[in-house]
Parts: sequence; structure tokens; C-alpha cells
Amino acid sequence: MVENTIGTSAVLDSAHTGDIEGAFGTIREGDVAPRHRTSMRLKTLLAVIGPGLIVMVGDNDAGAFGTYTQAGQNYGTRMLWTLLLLVPVIYVNQEMVLRLGAVTGVGHARLILERYGKFWGAFSVIDLFVLNALTIVTEFIGISLGLTYLGLPKIPGVFAAALIVIASVSTGSFRRFERVSMVLVVGSLTLIPIFVALHPPAGQMMHDFVVPGMPGGSELSTVMLLIIAIVGTTVAPWQLFFQQSYLIDKRITPRFIRYARVDLWIGIVIVVLGAGAMMAFSAAAFAGTPGQGNFTDTLGIAHGLAAAAGQWAGILFAIALIDASIIGAAAVGLSTSYALGDVLGLHHSLHRRPSEAKGFYAVFAGLLLLSAVIVVIPGSPLGLLTEGVQTLAGVLLPSATVFLLLLCNDKAVLGPWVNGRAKNILSAVTIAVLVMLSTILTASVLFPGITSAQIIAIFIAGTVLTAVAAAYLAWAGHRHKGKTPPAAPQPVMDRATWRMPPVAMLTKPVMSPGTKTGLTVLRGYLVVATALVVIKVVQLALGA
Repeated sequence: MVENTIGTSAVLDSAHTGDIEGAFGTIREGDVAPRHRTSMRLKTLLAVIGPGLIVMVGDNDAGAFGTYTQAGQNYGTRMLWTLLLLVPVIYVNQEMVLRLGAVTGVGHARLILERYGKFWGAFSVIDLFVLNALTIVTEFIGISLGLTYLGLPKIPGVFAAALIVIASVSTGSFRRFERVSMVLVVGSLTLIPIFVALHPPAGQMMHDFVVPGMPGGSELSTVMLLIIAIVGTTVAPWQLFFQQSYLIDKRITPRFIRYARVDLWIGIVIVVLGAGAMMAFSAAAFAGTPGQGNFTDTLGIAHGLAAAAGQWAGILFAIALIDASIIGAAAVGLSTSYALGDVLGLHHSLHRRPSEAKGFYAVFAGLLLLSAVIVVIPGSPLGLLTEGVQTLAGVLLPSATVFLLLLCNDKAVLGPWVNGRAKNILSAVTIAVLVMLSTILTASVLFPGITSAQIIAIFIAGTVLTAVAAAYLAWAGHRHKGKTPPAAPQPVMDRATWRMPPVAMLTKPVMSPGTKTGLTVLRGYLVVATALVVIKVVQLALGA
């Protein structure tokens, strides 16, 4: 258990307090000096940079490589507009966890447990653990495909990759891990020469970025499911848990939130440009060839790039795929270890050596090694596992985003950093859209024969239910507010220094009737969806 050496701070592990030791600089604990000069601001940004960049580049992982290149090979650049629409969705979600991490010093899973009870806390951790384990399997599938293209042996290569990731995480130095991560971030730039060599038409790309359109001649349900897959691979539950905990481990405080937001924006720009580049050069490579519209996997993409631009293009793509899979495996694995450390009260910091945080590092290493073993075992149901990732992501994402919004409106948790009205409206709309998309994605995996009419019906029903729920919540909130005595005037709080008190000192949240109803509905949805997932997995396993 974590020793009680942190005084009145909410921080659960004493290693989460101290100097900010980033890959590119250090900020001393207690440094409150104003940053008036541009050079000082840049120096501070360089020290803070990392959490947003890593979580976003980690998001362009093996699954993303497959989804984006499939969109490009099958539909050209006509799906680029989906990436631009995702920018506010990504920022809204990740900015909220950014504030939660910097202000509270407590991980996402622990906050859910403390504020909303054991059921939701246990559900968030268990579902995250299973989903992340399956996601790491897909990362090693990506590594194995890259190795296959490069002509390297699969089994030793997969285990070598796993050991490299485990070694980079287990050095006992946060700074050392972040520097390794920055090298991997730079490695993602190997996609640039491929894009330049194939030079997709810039005018068409700009048009397709800003003008929404649907590919002609394709089944609407197929296109819609690909759009949902793009959303699913860009907005994943592990991102919420990872960034919040990684910010805490990096010791970011409210004073540096604006720099962390810049870091997040840099990461968002890189992930959107990377995704757009993959769509565009896949479209250019396969245009007018028999492979156009016949996506297989990323190995097929590598061969197609080699045929279009030369063997070097396939090699660079395979290297980029392996690089992306490694950083994805590291980030997803850490999100699990951080969450379990939070909930179980274990030491959970990259500042600690393995001997000081045995459980934290054991969970991480165990997840990676187990995933590597599954990938190299002949006859492993890799297709079934990939479907499981999609389905569980669809089940978990609604609950994760709902609790994110609730926590960001909890004044005991965020004090002066709670959401404003405009951010709440934008967040609520974002969550409603994600819930509908997640429901369709889950339904498509459980019922592969879903039609365009059924997808449209789900959208219409979801829109109507959202409108009804919004009206009910507004009415219930107004009625509840009328019964609540006026609150005593609150003292003015300094946002730059305000931190959440220890969770044990917080009063339990008083939930409005609307919130209680919403959580009851959410619990029912999760029970039904989980039951359907179990039934579908059993059917697929028996039919295999």
C-alpha cells in the first residue's frame, strides 16, 4: 500500500510530487516565477510537452493504420472530412481529462470509484483491463505484419518488441521513458517520404478535408461502418485513462495547464496529418489498380506502396507500422497499470524502480507478454479478438465519457476548474454522438447483416432520445434547483494553485433526479450490451 507521506494532498503516490522532469527540460517544484519572455515560455513548454503528444501519436496505432489505409484504398480521399470533424471531439474529451489530472492528482478510475461507488469503479477497471489486453494483441498483430513484410522471423521479432517495450518502461526513470517515447514519435515521421513520393493531388485533398461527401457506388451501411470505425480508432477509452494518469505521473499542476493544452494541440495536429497522409497515399498508390476497393490488411498496403513507389516505400511503411504498434502497446499497457495502481492503492509511477512498484510493473509486463504469446500461437483466433476490441470499445466508451462529464462538473473535485455552460453543451453533444456511434458499432459486430435503413433508424432514434433526455434533464435540474436552499457565498479561489483535497475529505456528490435516471439507464444498457457480447463471442467460438 502507498505510504501516507503526502500530507493534505489528494495525490495517492508520493512519487507523483516533485520536479517536472520532461524529455526536454525540468521545472523545479514550487517554481511560480512568471513567464514574461517568449524564451521562458518556450522553455516551459518544452519541459511540459509529452502527455498530449504521446497519447495522440499512440492513437495512430496498428488499428488506426488499418482503418485509415482501408479508407484510402477503398474510397480515395473522400473520407478526409471525417478527420476534421473529429478534432473538436478529441480536444473536448482529452482537455477534460487534462484538467482532471492536473487539478486532482488522482487517476480516472479512482475518481469514479470514490465519487460514484464500487460498481462503477470496478466496472471501469475490469472492462478497461479486458479491452486493453485485446488492444495490445492487435498492436502485436501489427508488429507481426511489419516483420513479415521486412522478411524477419515473426516469433523472435514479436518477443523482442515486447521486451524492448517492457525495458523502456521499467528503467525507474520517467524522463528516460519519455525520451524513448519521443524517439518513437519521430519514427512516425517515416510516413512523410511516402506521401511526398506519391504526391496525392493537393487540391482534391483540401476539397475533401472541408467538404463532406460519401463515396458513390458503395453500400451505405459499409461506408457508415467505416466512418464509425474511424471515430472508434481515434477516440478510444484507454486515451482518457492514460493521459490523466500520465499527467499526474509527470507532476503537472494547474499552473501549467495552458502549456499542457498546447501539447495536446500539437498531438492532435500530428494525429490528423498522419491519418490524412495514410488515406491520401493509399488512395494514390491503388488508384486505377486491381487492388482499388479490395482492402485486405496493412501487409497488402505495404506491397501496394512498394509497387507504386518502389521497395523503399513498403519498407518505410512497415517500419512506421512497427513503430506505431510499439508506442501504442506502451501507452495502452500503462493506462491499465496506472488504473489498477490507482484503485488498489499500489505504487504506480515511472519514477519508481521495479523493486519499488512490483505490482505496477508486473501488470504491465504480464499484459505485454501474454499478448505476444497469443499472437505467435498457431491457430489463435486473431480475427475474433479484433472484433472483441471493437465491441468492448463500443460498450465502454459511453460510460467513460459520461463519467468524464460528471466529474468535470463536480465542484468538490475541480473547484474553479469545473466546466462552463458552453463546454458542457459541447461535451454533451459530443457524448451523445459518441454513444450513438458506439451503439451502431456494437450492433454491427453483433449483427453483421445490419442494413443502411437500420443504421439510419438508430441515428433518428438516438437523436429523438437525446432531445427528450435533454428536455427532461433541464426540467429536472430546474425543479431540483428550486428545492435547494441558496448556497453560501464561496471565497474567490486562485485557479493556478487550487488542488483537490484528499478524496476521503470530500463530501459525497448529491445527484439530481436526472443524473440518477441517466446512470440507471446506462447500467441497463451495459448489462444488455455485455450479455449480447458474451452470446456473440460464444457463437463465433463454437462456429470457428
